[in-house]
Amino acid sequence: MKKADVFEFFRRLAEANPSPETELESVNIYTLLVAVVLSAQATDAGVNRATRALFAEVDTPEKMVALGEEGLKQHIKTIGLFNTKAKNVIALSQALIEQHGGEVPADRAALEALPGVGRKTANVVMNVAFGAETFAVDTHLFRVGNRTGLAPGKTPLAVELRLEKVVPQPFRLHAHHWLILHGRYVCKARAPECWRCPVVDLCRYKPKTLAPKAKRADSTIPT
Repeated sequence: MKKADVFEFFRRLAEANPSPETELESVNIYTLLVAVVLSAQATDAGVNRATRALFAEVDTPEKMVALGEEGLKQHIKTIGLFNTKAKNVIALSQALIEQHGGEVPADRAALEALPGVGRKTANVVMNVAFGAETFAVDTHLFRVGNRTGLAPGKTPLAVELRLEKVVPQPFRLHAHHWLILHGRYVCKARAPECWRCPVVDLCRYKPKTLAPKAKRADSTIPT
């Protein structure tokens, strides 16, 4: 995608949603970290349903350790991979207490050193909690980056590094939120809704998806 097109791409997404936010619910930076860890291979909506009661009761690493692994499982058992995630959340909570005075570090490398925290999770926390211009590449963003031609890459890291190069100011802070939301609600995996896409003319995806009514009309035309 050309430099001018990239700027226009983000300008339109920003115009439609000037202040995008993560859809994960949290009450502080610690619970944000926990929510992001729990969201791996799960929907934000599913995580939110499980954590509302949890975060009303547990909002610090100390409280989480006191709750314990079995107690945590009872709260998050509706989330995929909840056994492994419960183990990781307790372990990362202990690490925060022992290594960071119970505070979430504002450093990507330190975050990635915590149990259950990968690069994507660290990037989300750095961006949302600390205002860093990071690009958290989830499945939605990976798809949008490749499908549109904005940031093609064979791996999430390749897409992230490409975004680092091409995303201009003043869009860098919110770029990954715009792309994730665009992928979640418009540029969907199986059937992208190209007919209502604000950047359809800038996108490199060739088989544009027609609106449902247009599809039905086309199907009646003899071949």
